[in-house]
Amino acid sequence: MSNSTQVAARPSASSGAVRSRPRVESVARPADAQGQDQELILSARGLTKSYRKGNVELPVLRGVDLDVHPSAVTSIIGQSGSGKSTLLHLLGTLDAPDEGEIYFEQNRIDDLPNRSQDILRNRYFGMVFQFYHLLPELSMLENVLSPVMISHGVWGYWRRRKGFVERARHLLNLVGLSHRERHKPRELSGGELQRTAIARALISRPQILLADEPTGNLDRQTGLEVLEILRTLNEQENLTIVMVTHDQSIAREADRMVQLVEGRMEDI
Repeated sequence: MSNSTQVAARPSASSGAVRSRPRVESVARPADAQGQDQELILSARGLTKSYRKGNVELPVLRGVDLDVHPSAVTSIIGQSGSGKSTLLHLLGTLDAPDEGEIYFEQNRIDDLPNRSQDILRNRYFGMVFQFYHLLPELSMLENVLSPVMISHGVWGYWRRRKGFVERARHLLNLVGLSHRERHKPRELSGGELQRTAIARALISRPQILLADEPTGNLDRQTGLEVLEILRTLNEQENLTIVMVTHDQSIAREADRMVQLVEGRMEDI
């Protein structure tokens, strides 16, 4: 394998246009991994992560392996403090492991330059957090559009504004919020805020959605509604989803459920 590779392009779901990949460095896979991971979209090998509190080192992950297949929903469960959110942040390159490797479409990503990781997060990974992180001064439509506003710059955004707005409205309709596009976050319920956050995460047509406790702040019925939206997106947008949750009834709705126990991964 060469030192640098261009990941194959993926057609746009709406226009048929081909979008090129960011250039990322690739590293030859270990001999025992060659061939067996060809169908994986995301994988982690031997991840460790510790944090320090004063002079005390607190190990969180102790050699985690994870395989994520394309177009599947994978749920990760575990007790509070088990490292679920830490693992999701590592997978999304928001943090770096102490040891181990992370691969996206056979390319190692945990050691990429910051700029390349920014491109991955903006274009190919969508992220949903428990606390929404919507901008209070923006409408729901503007919040959904904010990632493409940032990534394309002022002039790039305005040149393609019509297509971006159509995409944002399509997503708001998909999550049942077409009637709320002009409302501000303070005017919405928790479930509506989370649905808006999901739409925002999908504006750039990511291949993977990383969801950290997407139902954690919601009542059970609203949480099930959000889960149904995620499943619909999985089916209609061919979206791969990795979801962290403490709720086993939610986790069981996934195609695959794994558990973090004492910093290590176990299949259930």
